[in-house]
Amino acid sequence: MQRDWVESVLKSLRSAYPGAGTRLQYNNVFELLVAAILSAQTTDDQVNKVTKRLFKQYPTPEALAKASPEEVAEYIKSLGLYRVKSKNLVSACRVLIDKFEGKVPDTLEELISLPGVGRKVANVVLSNAFGKDVIAVDTHVFRVANRIGLANGRDAKETEMQLMVKLPPGTRGEAHHLLIFHGREVCRARQPRCQDCVVSRYCKDAKKRNLDNT
Repeated sequence: MQRDWVESVLKSLRSAYPGAGTRLQYNNVFELLVAAILSAQTTDDQVNKVTKRLFKQYPTPEALAKASPEEVAEYIKSLGLYRVKSKNLVSACRVLIDKFEGKVPDTLEELISLPGVGRKVANVVLSNAFGKDVIAVDTHVFRVANRIGLANGRDAKETEMQLMVKLPPGTRGEAHHLLIFHGREVCRARQPRCQDCVVSRYCKDAKKRNLDNT
């Protein structure tokens, strides 16, 4: 894939979403880790509603590690999979205390050793908290990247590997947010608004639909 094609796609997305960035609200890397774990199969806005109370009650890994999953569940029960998430949060904090001196690690391998942390959550933390040049692939990124033609992955990990190669260094964290915003606003799963798409002229899926609006 030609680099100028990728740059053109990114430029168009930047013009459409100049304020693209994480919607998760956090004050430190620990809070981002918790919020990212909670964000699975729910919206960032819903996560932000529960973390305000959760972080007030459990402001540190030490505080959360001492809680029971049942106690934590009461704070996050409005979220999907809240029982599983509450167990993962407590377990993850206990691992942080036992293995990492209460500090969130800054490598993929160490992060994914924590309960409830997969590659997506780990890369969200690495990118947003530590400034690492990685891309987290959620459902929006997976869908949009493969529709447009930035990737041709069979799953999230394969798509991540392809995007790490195709996206210019220094743009991967930004691309994550741009693709998410585009997936939420325009390139939706069931009814994509191709007629309003700023990258339809580059998009292989739009060309198949004969909806190129240039």
